[in-house]
Amino acid sequence: MPSLSDLLLIFDLDGTLIDSRLDLAHAVNAARIHTGRPELDHPTIFSYVGNGAPVLIRRALGDAAPQSEVDSALEFFLEYYRHHAVDYTELYPGVRESIQQLSASGAKMAVLTNKPVRISKFILDHLDLSPALFQVYGGNSFAQKKPHPVGIDTLRAEAGVERDKTWMIGDSHVDIETARNAGVASCGITWGFQPESLQRVPPDVLVDTLGEFVAQIMR
Repeated sequence: MPSLSDLLLIFDLDGTLIDSRLDLAHAVNAARIHTGRPELDHPTIFSYVGNGAPVLIRRALGDAAPQSEVDSALEFFLEYYRHHAVDYTELYPGVRESIQQLSASGAKMAVLTNKPVRISKFILDHLDLSPALFQVYGGNSFAQKKPHPVGIDTLRAEAGVERDKTWMIGDSHVDIETARNAGVASCGITWGFQPESLQRVPPDVLVDTLGEFVAQIMR
């Protein structure tokens, strides 16, 4: 097996490694019911994911909702989600095998998500993916969320890896813009929440399975 010890692979979480759609949708609708609103259909909620919980709840309640109501709904959402984050959430097919293959090859791997870091680590622990990762950063780990490059810059510094040896892998334009802003390569995946957004912001590489990406970088 070729060594990939000189590479840093940074993964998005929701829609990339994990299928968390149902748990997120249930938590968003619980927050809407908490504010006296009817439930939203799941595809609409899925389209709101990617920029962190505060943006998700603002979108779910609408622009006309007062900030005080958004803040209350966000607090309710986070508490509800904390207790229901792994009711239905699971790894996408092939993810575990690909991560194990990359780990065996010596690649440095991390997660950079706009989801709060504490719940992100809980989910990764529950799915037994944490041992393969040297770091996990969330939307509240830095002053700025993706697509700001601070997360990638910090991970590169911690791993001691140059830009030309770093990849950002994700399912939405937010991940590709983050990679561009940080000056690193990007891989878009087609099975996530917002693959259509990759048409607006094309990645360097687009794959239909994580195994396909692994095969490309192992050539």
